[in-house]
Amino acid sequence: MEYLLELATSPAAWIALATLVVMEVVLGIDNLIFISILTNKLPEHQRPKARRLGIGMALIMRLGLLSTVAYIVQLTAPVFEMFGQAFSWKDMILIAGGLFLVWKATTEIHHSVDVKTEEEKTLASTVTLSMSAAIAQILMLDLVFSIDSIITAVGMTEHLPIMIIAVVSAVVVMMVAADPLAKFINDNPTVVMLALGFLIMIGMTLIAEGFGAHVPKGYVYAAMTFSALIEGLNMMARRAKRRKAAEQVTQH
Repeated sequence: MEYLLELATSPAAWIALATLVVMEVVLGIDNLIFISILTNKLPEHQRPKARRLGIGMALIMRLGLLSTVAYIVQLTAPVFEMFGQAFSWKDMILIAGGLFLVWKATTEIHHSVDVKTEEEKTLASTVTLSMSAAIAQILMLDLVFSIDSIITAVGMTEHLPIMIIAVVSAVVVMMVAADPLAKFINDNPTVVMLALGFLIMIGMTLIAEGFGAHVPKGYVYAAMTFSALIEGLNMMARRAKRRKAAEQVTQH
């Protein structure tokens, strides 16, 4: 109890908590984009349930990993060496997760640009993914992002209560943002392509990190923000054109 009171009255602890909450929310964006795109392939009545299940299991997984922080930290220890490069369990998990993300995003892009009738596309999107398959894929990526998230948390603070509050806060934000983000992505086909491009970039970043090449996250998120702003301007321009065309039709 004294330990918790000491933390509650420590300005350094509050600064660490605020910084870690922001970091965890930012890291959660990657996971949320993947969950939104994946669940949008399910029948509409199953989507909210799948999102809640996916994000809920992400919370359980992260809290479970936090209870084994000492073991998680050991994942960064080298396991074997190849061509002069040492690989840890964390590296291998990041490489596997990155490859999966690149494969999944590339497959989704292929389906998006494949020349099919709307009826065939609708049929394919409803039969190629079941609820259990969606949850299994979400869980796989949850594991990759959770380990990355926990190792980031351990690197920023040694206080377990701060880590738990930050992780829970980030997952609550994900839970609140999941449905609006998924609806926005589903209603705007060009945003889907942009989001898939983000997933490929995130996947390549995970692979690079796994091979020991540090990629500053700030650069990745700056590129994502810039691309999103450009897409926002494109959407505004398209709306303006549609309004103008509608006005011209009304005048005639």
